[in-house]
Amino acid sequence: MSNVKNIILKSFSTGRSFFRYKSTVYALSSGLGKCGVAVIRVTGPRAESAIQKMTKSQSSGLPKPWSVQLRNIRHPISQEIIDKGFVLWFPGPKSFTGEDCCEFHVHGGAAVVNGVLEALSSIETFKLAEPGEFTRRAFLNGKLNLTEVEGLADLLQAETEAQRKQAFLQCSGALSNLYQRWKQILTHSVAHLEAYINFDETETLENGLTELVVKDIEVLLKEIGTHLKDGHKGELIRHGVKTVIIGEPNVGKSSLMNLLCRRPASIVTPISGTTRDVIEVTLNISGYPLLLADTAGLRNSSQDIVELEGMSRTLDMYEKANLVVLVVNFSSYLTWCQLHKDSCLKNYIISYTESLGVSCLIKDDPECHTIQFNKECIVVMNKMDLDSENIFNANFEGNVVKMSCKTENGVSQLVDVLAQHLKSLCGDPTQEHPSMNQQRHREQVRKCQQNLELFMNEVAKNEGSDVVIMAEYLKNAIGNLGKLIGTVTSEEILDVIFSEFCIGK
Repeated sequence: MSNVKNIILKSFSTGRSFFRYKSTVYALSSGLGKCGVAVIRVTGPRAESAIQKMTKSQSSGLPKPWSVQLRNIRHPISQEIIDKGFVLWFPGPKSFTGEDCCEFHVHGGAAVVNGVLEALSSIETFKLAEPGEFTRRAFLNGKLNLTEVEGLADLLQAETEAQRKQAFLQCSGALSNLYQRWKQILTHSVAHLEAYINFDETETLENGLTELVVKDIEVLLKEIGTHLKDGHKGELIRHGVKTVIIGEPNVGKSSLMNLLCRRPASIVTPISGTTRDVIEVTLNISGYPLLLADTAGLRNSSQDIVELEGMSRTLDMYEKANLVVLVVNFSSYLTWCQLHKDSCLKNYIISYTESLGVSCLIKDDPECHTIQFNKECIVVMNKMDLDSENIFNANFEGNVVKMSCKTENGVSQLVDVLAQHLKSLCGDPTQEHPSMNQQRHREQVRKCQQNLELFMNEVAKNEGSDVVIMAEYLKNAIGNLGKLIGTVTSEEILDVIFSEFCIGK
């Protein structure tokens, strides 16, 4: 708790009032808009008086803790009944914030909600909560650590099943438990080293004490290395998998975009080069978040300055993409086959990507007879409705899909293939193997890894190694983990994290 006091004292010195965290605050916690039931939450040292003044509970007393009681809710000054609703009482420290809390569950009409909020504002010293203030108080009172707070923020923003699952695991402590375990190993190791430093010359210590520490650090380094080599799966789930549709002009990219999002997001015309800018939509594919971008068609013959800028943006999106959907025109493929006397799909795709200026998409492996990509890629052979004689009998792999945007044949197969790629990219976070999902996490874990590597470098000096320096590296690594879970932090970091919350949470 000393760290919490330091945070509060620092916030006081930087202008954030110390008394803000000693005041009683209130807010609507169930979101804006008409609804059946609205929840208005109050927390702080005077939360009890909110019930007393707004329900005349001097005679009936406070509700039984953690139970529901139906009462008339009145204005503290005029005593006019605003609504009839449920009142709940959560005495600290067994509450979400760790403070005394209460909730008013009232009808969700705007007039009722505004009436209750106005009534609370009339109580002396009560203040409207700032964004994230309830959760911030929970953090300051030790009810949540920092990674759990971030998980809660993600849970509130989750739009897909994968995002919900990852966020719930994190706010339930899956990630912080991992870092806490690492921190305990390091703390134990530092204690051994300091015992060696302080008592080795005067006391008989357990033989091989430092050797045991080194073995523990070697094991921990491997675990951290595995944790970092996760393909950024957690970030992809949290932010969405960036997917770009590329191909020649008028090959069906915008039609494909509209089919996948089931609305006219992109303009479709018979005129070549209709799409000039990047058009992005967010989709939920089998529970995974997909950020899909329709782009300007790629070709080498244009002199149009606007189209050239569009193609430049296409290539920029391609470089940043996690997944590529390469759209091919079936009739263009047939023409190429007749011209080159070659029906090999791999050879055509190599030629096709070279003409688009994305030849780096294909792996250069002459011994391999299948299509191998440097990036996750799906090939869509569009306009298959033109293949009335079933000429195209290529041996399809999992990343090549036949379809027709005109007849919509093949759309379900494309969605299935997209889902397979998304699952491969994002993985499936579990309690035993939680994923990092923010750059802040990765940065501190890397710094922890670097400090442990410096420790091992010092160990490698053998007779010349300095145990005091070794212990210092481990302490620095502990500090990195402390910044992850919030035992060591700064007001600036807290402001950034809690700014993502809405008022009432």
